[in-house]
Amino acid sequence: AMKLAYADREAYYGDPDHSAVPMDVLLSDEYNAGRAALITDQASLQQRPGRVPGFEHQADAYIDRAARDFGVAEAAPQEPTMAHLTEKRGDTVHLDVIDRWGNMVSATPSGGWLQSSPVVPGLGFALNSRAQMFWLEEGLPTSLAPGRRPRTTLTPSLAEKDGARLVFGTPGGDQQDQWQLIWFLRFVHHGLDLQAGMDAPLFHSMHFQGSFYPRAALPGEMMIEAAYGAPVIDDLRQRGHIVTIAEDWTVGRLTAALRHADGSLQAAATPRLMQAYAVGR
Repeated sequence: AMKLAYADREAYYGDPDHSAVPMDVLLSDEYNAGRAALITDQASLQQRPGRVPGFEHQADAYIDRAARDFGVAEAAPQEPTMAHLTEKRGDTVHLDVIDRWGNMVSATPSGGWLQSSPVVPGLGFALNSRAQMFWLEEGLPTSLAPGRRPRTTLTPSLAEKDGARLVFGTPGGDQQDQWQLIWFLRFVHHGLDLQAGMDAPLFHSMHFQGSFYPRAALPGEMMIEAAYGAPVIDDLRQRGHIVTIAEDWTVGRLTAALRHADGSLQAAATPRLMQAYAVGR
């Protein structure tokens, strides 16, 4: 399901002020029933964007891009071009905040990477590195053009139901939607509370074309924490997935804050890498 969704992102997503994005089709029950029917008990190694009438050329263009060799096999992934000038390290951050009145913020600041992007003299902000998600090819929703915003990986999220409201998110580039989805489904459908869903092991796909230089697509490849256990990992491999096992407590950077319908507050933060915390006052 993740691979199919990301294929559609690469084929159809872009700045809606500059490109036609067929959201009515992509979000329709009929279209998604057809997409779900593609999922079998064997891993697909193909890039499979849907065929939206009038947009077929965009699907074909993505399949071509994902198969292309950009000649940068030795390049460091997600490495902005100015990183060699400093030893300081940093990355995207995420925060979820609820104040005493119930106002809620979910934010994932990223893009003006101070350790790698030059600051514009006299203006005080860094050049944004998200432009690497454009393509220098005409006719795409992600083609570089004046005034156009790049499609991005940032997914700060808010959900609400029956008077309860939840803000949640994570840093992590193309893994953001994946880690968040796994955690959200655990919370909504499988009875795990905020913290238990984060403490449980995580995985993500690397099958689709990456958003960051060198924009590699790794068909069939996925990363999974060892804590899922050998039987699960062996079964994935038997189904055709190319599995990389990550050390426990290394995948995912999630945080969340929940305001229950009665006004009580609850929060959770991943223990991974000891970078996040939940606090109330």
